[in-house]
Amino acid sequence: MGRGRQKAKHTKLARELKSFSPTVDYAALERELTHPSDEDAYVDRWADMYDDEEKDESSPRV
Repeated sequence: MGRGRQKAKHTKLARELKSFSPTVDYAALERELTHPSDEDAYVDRWADMYDDEEKDESSPRV
């Protein structure tokens, strides 16, 4: 492929990308980025599945 045809394809692609404007859901973005004011909002949903290491006295310490 010659340089002229390659440059024309790149120019066409650049124009398409320049005029491309995706729709943005700003409400969803705000919900995702805002942090809850309550610090206790973090809940470890996997914590009940495993015993804490401090509670487990049967294993030998190294």
